[in-house]
Amino acid sequence: MEKLFKVRENGSTVRTEVLAGLSTFMTMAYIIALNPNLLTGFAVGTPLWNAVFMATLISSAIGTFVMAFAANKPFVMAPGMGLNSFFAVVVANIAAITGLSYDESFNGALCIILVEGIVFLVLTFLKVREKIVAAIPYGVRMGIAPAIGLMLLNIGLGSNAGIYSETGGPFYMLGTFFTNLTPSITKEAMGSGYSTMILYVITTFVGLFLIVALHHKKVKGSVLFGMLGASVVYWIGSFMQGNNPFAGLATASWAPPFADMFGTTFFKFNFSTFMSIGWLTAIMMIVTFCMIDMFDTIGTLVGTASRAGMLDKDGNMPKMKEALMADAVGTVAGALTGTSTVTTFIESASGVEEGGRTGLTAFTAGCMFLACMFIAPIAALIPAPATSAALIYVGVLMLSGLRNIDFDDISQVLPVALMLIFMPISGSIGHGIGIALISYTIVKLVTGKSKEISALTYILSLLFILKFFLVV
Repeated sequence: MEKLFKVRENGSTVRTEVLAGLSTFMTMAYIIALNPNLLTGFAVGTPLWNAVFMATLISSAIGTFVMAFAANKPFVMAPGMGLNSFFAVVVANIAAITGLSYDESFNGALCIILVEGIVFLVLTFLKVREKIVAAIPYGVRMGIAPAIGLMLLNIGLGSNAGIYSETGGPFYMLGTFFTNLTPSITKEAMGSGYSTMILYVITTFVGLFLIVALHHKKVKGSVLFGMLGASVVYWIGSFMQGNNPFAGLATASWAPPFADMFGTTFFKFNFSTFMSIGWLTAIMMIVTFCMIDMFDTIGTLVGTASRAGMLDKDGNMPKMKEALMADAVGTVAGALTGTSTVTTFIESASGVEEGGRTGLTAFTAGCMFLACMFIAPIAALIPAPATSAALIYVGVLMLSGLRNIDFDDISQVLPVALMLIFMPISGSIGHGIGIALISYTIVKLVTGKSKEISALTYILSLLFILKFFLVV
């Protein structure tokens, strides 16, 4: 391990790295089932669902292993949230235009992901993506980590899948539970889902304060053990409510559906279907995916590396090229196997908070993805509120990055303030960075400091203006 990842040189231990990898995996394990659900319209058990399930695991592991061995960074990869939903919309639009079925159109849309991944490989080899990172102003870069922290808080305190009111609406911890005037109003709104909702809220906060207590006691693996403790609370509560959280293990399928993947999505590109939507539309789709993924990945890498103390005095991360290469390889692997864009997950911050500093953290999580081809039902036992507790805790810690902002410099304060709001509301790291770049450029222009703006920063700001306001 020392030869491969230089664990001691990075001030860590093998035990710490493994626990960090497990923590990261547990906070993002939801993607294993959620990604095929979103990409197939919750068509669980169909050949396409099984194929996307396998593609999610394999592409996540491939991208994460490249991150581990090439970049030696503790960041983990998987099909990006938001991008997968957008991909599903694209598939539906292709189906509407061509008259083909959703499954047939799916293989046409995979061409977008393949081209995107190849473009990223070329741009990374040419060091263009590194130059884009460098074009993000220092103040904006320092504000990315706190903005991601707020985004994690928003996710942790947001919706928890599986709880619905009698009218069919989803449950939101902040909205459904804490904004009502009295518990009776909440109970009336949720109906039969009220008791489950209470269990979710209790589990989340028990997990949160358990993590805090374990961290205060300097327990290695506090986030991981806090999530496990919260899971136990949830399981006990479920039994008390007359439900058995382990009931699905007896009927679950443990055999990896390799046949469905090879027969449905593996190298099954349909370029004629893709091009039937028109050249201009096809190009705009590719550009849109590229921009969103590029800045989501850059934001996650810079923000998480900042929290881990991996940035130099100029706010740059060593081996950024190799980390970006992992993102590109993961995206190509996703296209080849059958899933949407693979990107660096912000949940990697949970492993960093556990002390993960090397590729061994990523390698551990990658191995867990592969293991889930055989033990997926066990991974599914970790309830959403246990994950929420970890995300809230890590999100709070990442807010400390605000101390690096010069609050006397409006060209730093305004872009960061807007990014703090836009990132959690839009659910996109890339969109948050985009609005920050636009505002930074405009502030510099109106204050007579245009010479401080690099040419590439001008170009990036213009591209985001086009994306936000002019491209339809």
